[in-house]
Amino acid sequence: MSQKDKINIQQLPKHIAIIMDGNGRWAKEKGEDRLFGHLNGVESVRNIVEGAAELGIEYLTLYAFSTENWDRPEYEVTGLMELLVDTIRKEVPTLNKNNIRLHVIGAVDMLPVLAKKELDEAIAETGTNTGLNLIMALSYSSRWEINIAIKNIAIDVKQNNLQPENINQETIQKYLCTSQFPDPELMIRTSGEYRISNFLLYQLAYAELYFTNTLWPDFRKENLYEAILDYQNRERRFGKTSEQVKS
Repeated sequence: MSQKDKINIQQLPKHIAIIMDGNGRWAKEKGEDRLFGHLNGVESVRNIVEGAAELGIEYLTLYAFSTENWDRPEYEVTGLMELLVDTIRKEVPTLNKNNIRLHVIGAVDMLPVLAKKELDEAIAETGTNTGLNLIMALSYSSRWEINIAIKNIAIDVKQNNLQPENINQETIQKYLCTSQFPDPELMIRTSGEYRISNFLLYQLAYAELYFTNTLWPDFRKENLYEAILDYQNRERRFGKTSEQVKS
């Protein structure tokens, strides 16, 4: 029996978030530069998106580029942006064929004009698809997101559009980039690092965290299935006792 066959389709996480880490180390192990790793990481993205769609996962968020990544060497950032444009351009027909809708969260105004143009077109072209929602976190960081949300809440309070006593968890969620998506139930990080790295800090409050030593360019559907099986073997209590959950 394959790993996929062991998965309980009735207990799938609705939303999976992935920190795609290890491209640089993978390339270094092969004596190549970091961009070679990012290039091969695209194949992993393609494979995992396909695998998630086949299973019936509703939402998949991929941490593709953080606001902190702008501080990387210029040649790497430039190469990543060129790779982003080329990948989006090539993948839109496949997304449409598989009924996948593309979304983007992050400070997209920081992206090069051409990259933003390609993204806007891809979002529009896939906007009527009803299958997997693929959410790319680009030029994103959670502290940036929370900072923007607080500022916007303050503006609405100042303009008397929102009363402080009415602010609750639901209010805050409406001001986040992810307001139209459910919170992730499973977060996967590749490459053996055990940290969240400023990714969906508010949204991951009750997510199950799964860490693997596999570097992102080597991460494939079977690895995704293993993570989902691990998730399905956990008891999600949300602050309750085991007895309460079982009853």
